[in-house]
Amino acid sequence: MQISSNPRRVLSVFVLAMLNVSIMASLRNLPLVAEFGLSAIFFFFIVALFFLVPCALISAELATGWPKSGGIYVWVREGLGDKWGFMAIWMQWVHNVAWYPVIMSFIAVTLAFLVSPALSENKFYVITVILIGFWGMTLLNYLGIKTSGWFSTIGVIVGTLVPGVFIILLGLYWISTGNPIQTELSWKAVLPSMQDLGNLVFLAGLFLAFSGMEVTASYASDVQKPQKNYPRAIILGAVITFTLFMLGSLSIAFVIPKSEIGLVSGLMEAFRTFFQHYELQWILPVMAVLLIVGAIAEVNSWIIGPVRGLYATSLHGNLPPIFQKLNKHDVPTRLLLFQAILMSLTSLVFLYLPQISSGFWMLTALSAQSYLVMYILMFIAALKLRYTKPHVPRAYRVPFNNKGMWLFCCLGIFSSCFAIILCFVPPENLKVGNPLVYVLLLLIGLLIMCAIPLIIHKFRKPHWTLKK
Repeated sequence: MQISSNPRRVLSVFVLAMLNVSIMASLRNLPLVAEFGLSAIFFFFIVALFFLVPCALISAELATGWPKSGGIYVWVREGLGDKWGFMAIWMQWVHNVAWYPVIMSFIAVTLAFLVSPALSENKFYVITVILIGFWGMTLLNYLGIKTSGWFSTIGVIVGTLVPGVFIILLGLYWISTGNPIQTELSWKAVLPSMQDLGNLVFLAGLFLAFSGMEVTASYASDVQKPQKNYPRAIILGAVITFTLFMLGSLSIAFVIPKSEIGLVSGLMEAFRTFFQHYELQWILPVMAVLLIVGAIAEVNSWIIGPVRGLYATSLHGNLPPIFQKLNKHDVPTRLLLFQAILMSLTSLVFLYLPQISSGFWMLTALSAQSYLVMYILMFIAALKLRYTKPHVPRAYRVPFNNKGMWLFCCLGIFSSCFAIILCFVPPENLKVGNPLVYVLLLLIGLLIMCAIPLIIHKFRKPHWTLKK
């Protein structure tokens, strides 16, 4: 029997499911979900059916058909051409520019509970921590000092799983011992009221929470019998994430009234309420440190990765020479600088809006809108590739042949467009100032993010092409 000299590494369903959990699960989203109370179950089902499943299945087919490095850039470039491929990778990168202030504000507010909880609503304190923290990590990456794989892994376990399980246990004990519940627990409460879009707007945040499936789709071909086992891994990962989000968010809703849940501080406020009730206040600083460690690991692992993905488009002349400079550590320093400048400008939204939670949500909405534009391009490209390049081998194919491709692509496009539009609706429970200004800020921000790659591609020059 002949044995291959290069045996293929096969991932188990559980390992791939855990990779998906690491991408989707983030405790900073728990207060956002807690806003829905028990109706979050309904919204999770809707987002999973109309967005999560189509994203997972479509990206798996694209990843196994075009497995070479480049990811979304290669997929959309193959289907729609270089201009739209560049725009897709740009939108994947630039959504982080709005997301970084969100996660950094979570770090700032959590840190405030170690010093003075009153600082959590001080806009200048929050912006100072955002700028110092992000620029500090950017400079570390300039020097080639990146968070290692083991630290990122420990950060996820220590900063996500441990606090997540802890708050779930606290919530279960709270309800089992007959303490007062601040949210309705009934079958009727599972179905939300659809009368006011202002109450549904946070649904758009769930789309961002479940984004990133295209990152792990590249592992689909490494699973034994991918046609059966890849969907199983997706379902398992979604169930674990759903359980963490559902029970964790309900734990917050148990002890904090809906009208008082802070999108940034809600998690620490819930921990503080639990610990004060059970006279365990000494654990609060420990929990804050754990959450900060997890958030820092998450941010630092994202700072350089998307930048390198964008830098790779230089091979096709999509970046001006000014952004093609590498230092001795092979780090695209000017792209990192550009990223930090854009992040600093977007974080100033905290100064305009009346509440920290308002800025947190607005940047979450802008990040979600940008990312969803990328997904729309991915769905369109996948549909076209099924017809223009049907003979390209794919280890995994979307079920039900071409009808299945149409079904899942249309579901993905429809849900993405719906979420983008929903983001423009001012939230009912947040003070966002003048609603017209709120809408204009989001619209202008999204248009600028979409226009920049198209302008760059329009005026690119032949000498921009990076020589290998």
